Amino acid sequence: MKLTPTEGMRDYLPRENALRERLLERIRAVYRANGFRAIETPAPESLENLENSDGGENLKLIYRLEKRGDKLKKALDAGDYAHLCDLGLRYDLTLPLSRYYALHRNELESPFKCIQIGRVYRAERPQKGRLREFVQCDIDILGSDSVDCEVELISVTAEALLAVGIDDFRVRVNHRALLRNLIVGCGFAPETADSVCVTVDKADKVGFDGVRAELLEKGFPAEAAERLTDLLRGGLTLEQLASYGSETEAEQIRALLEQTNALADGKYEVLFDATLVRGQGYYTGAVFEIECPSFGGTVAGGGRYDNLIGKFCGGEVPAVGFSIGFERIFSVLSERGGDGGGRDREVLLYDEGQVAEAIRYARTLHDRYDVTLWQKKKKVGKQLAQAEAQGYRFAEFLENRGERRELSGGQD
Repeated sequence: MKLTPTEGMRDYLPRENALRERLLERIRAVYRANGFRAIETPAPESLENLENSDGGENLKLIYRLEKRGDKLKKALDAGDYAHLCDLGLRYDLTLPLSRYYALHRNELESPFKCIQIGRVYRAERPQKGRLREFVQCDIDILGSDSVDCEVELISVTAEALLAVGIDDFRVRVNHRALLRNLIVGCGFAPETADSVCVTVDKADKVGFDGVRAELLEKGFPAEAAERLTDLLRGGLTLEQLASYGSETEAEQIRALLEQTNALADGKYEVLFDATLVRGQGYYTGAVFEIECPSFGGTVAGGGRYDNLIGKFCGGEVPAVGFSIGFERIFSVLSERGGDGGGRDREVLLYDEGQVAEAIRYARTLHDRYDVTLWQKKKKVGKQLAQAEAQGYRFAEFLENRGERRELSGGQD
């Protein structure tokens, strides 16, 4: 039997989990205070849905689940090895939300502002900062095509990051239509724009020379690849991109930047970045990312996806969302020794036969402390040292109730 968790997944000790819970609750509190309502969806989704979700490179990372019972036996007996799986684990929370909204929209207010905080799965190569099972913290606004939604999502997400102690970040913004029109203007066929976007999205990893090389490997015209990469390398302004037939989108981004920077009040910066793509193919409009150099890069990302819900119910349903990558935030704050601002913990020691009395007394402390009961042993000093090592702030003896001893362990 193996002791270690599945590769790319983690166990969390009580101290670590306490920090995770406090950080998540702070994020939830900001979301709730801004009028967003929580929903839940299952981790397994129809494989057909996942594979047709325009999820970009993530479609290569789906965990596929075999059919069960008679369905699996029937497929095996028929030699139908290509269709042994009918479910997959969600790779993000956007596809499940789109299915959920298409099914329940007649029961929901419009626009619908929702919270999703849950585990997602990607079968990628594990490395520092990249797990195969990880938590995302999403807020989405469904049913409105107003740029006000983007303004609200950026502001609320920034507020959540500030609430967990992250204050050295900036928000980068682009618009898929700006990039698509530029791509077509450089000589690429319109139907290939999404494929080109997937390649351009790799610029921060492979550089513009690497982008050009991949475009050539895909068989795109060399002149178009050269022109596009040269323009992106030189840095494009909103005015330059508007000249490719994107005046309306450029004006939307200008309004977005003006309003979000006014709301930022100098605490962070929102700026335009013509190279920002976001890898998912389902994005149709504005896209945005929050980068934090001290956290090793991007800590949140999102955008508008007006066509994804329509795959389930027909027609176009406007939608936009923003997702915080919780694991990177947790990892860095944990390394820094952050405590997330949790309540003080106390250990209450009692003698054998006093457990009922100890429980009654502990209840009187619950409004101020998280209280753990320990039966007192002969070597009390060793117990107190253990409590300190485990992060307890106080110790108290039942026979001397009210005389609280402060330990130096502090909070979790």
